[in-house]
Amino acid sequence: MPDPVKGSGPLAGLRVVDLTSMVMGPYSTQIMADLGADVIKVEPPEGDNTRNISVGPAPGMSGVFVNVNRGKRSIVLDLRADADKGVLRELVRQGDVFIHSMRAKAVAKLGFAYADVAAINPSIIYTNCYGYGRRGPDRDLTAYDDTIQAECGLPAVQQMLTGKANFVGTIMADKVAGLTALYATMMALYHRERTGEGQEVEVSMFETMASFMLVEHANGAMFDPPLGPAIYPRAVAPNRRPYQTKDGYIAALVYNDKQWSTFIQAVRPAWAGEQFATLKQRAQQIDTVYALLGETFRERTTQEWLELFRALDIPAAPLRTPDELFTNPHLNAVGLFETVDTQHGPVRFPGVPTWFSRTPGRVAGGAPELGAHTQSVLNELGLGAAHTKEPAAGTGMENPV
Repeated sequence: MPDPVKGSGPLAGLRVVDLTSMVMGPYSTQIMADLGADVIKVEPPEGDNTRNISVGPAPGMSGVFVNVNRGKRSIVLDLRADADKGVLRELVRQGDVFIHSMRAKAVAKLGFAYADVAAINPSIIYTNCYGYGRRGPDRDLTAYDDTIQAECGLPAVQQMLTGKANFVGTIMADKVAGLTALYATMMALYHRERTGEGQEVEVSMFETMASFMLVEHANGAMFDPPLGPAIYPRAVAPNRRPYQTKDGYIAALVYNDKQWSTFIQAVRPAWAGEQFATLKQRAQQIDTVYALLGETFRERTTQEWLELFRALDIPAAPLRTPDELFTNPHLNAVGLFETVDTQHGPVRFPGVPTWFSRTPGRVAGGAPELGAHTQSVLNELGLGAAHTKEPAAGTGMENPV
């Protein structure tokens, strides 16, 4: 397999030693690769578990794995073998970022805790991706997206909204934590750029998602004494849902006073009155407002409502499926999707969603076969022949997140 295209994005020249698996860490480093970094994915002999969790064009190349590991180089190291530990130490010596998603005890047992890595390369940025932070009593618990959604209150607010305790239909905890690991690592790199100092960074899924959930839901509970429960009423109003129209559904938010006034003048619903005139009034009876809007939206087709709302500059959108995103005219016009030729055929990736005027990112290539770049990376390090031995029973790289 050829090496990924050398990056020209804002992270070009950065080398990332990536010992993450599943989604949280790999999503973070996938973005680094798209923005130009050389990401070397260090895998155990059996490979990242996500290689086999969904459909794919070949064994070990599931769609989830391929998407969050695109543009990386894969090397196989059995970190219970001394020779392979030596390879990792050399990668550390030449790296800018060391990022892992093992539990603290596991990475320390292998000899790659922060103190060990910093002794080799004091300027390295060392990012821990954990389920729970090390300073708390739950630090040794295994964590996955579902359990962290439960911990942070997502199913509880879904129950308020729908009447049933449900997970949201995306692995939100993994992805939000992955984005957090990305920005935390970038901030540490910025500090190093100014001072030359490396440092250790810790990102945990639970703390990240608790903070994320409480952005709006902290609400009255933030104050001393509390002014109300930790909930944002509009978000959990039972009638807050896509509105049924004559022929389908539409999402619309008639929110601020200007939008409300414009809507009322155009539609003239019989229930409109002074009791709903201001945002404060509507917020105090938000579920009633949603219910009344829901009755009104049944009177016209989805397209009729869309045309009206476009004319009135009121936010509205049809309901789309994930499949429809691949044919969405706007996404295709802005060039979100990039097709990459791989040894398993063309792959159409959802590409870099950010835009840079001078250092644009790009999908650097397809995802690597397990260990596809072991020899070439060893050659770059000046280590010659491969060090990897026969797989041992377990590698210590099991990932809790």
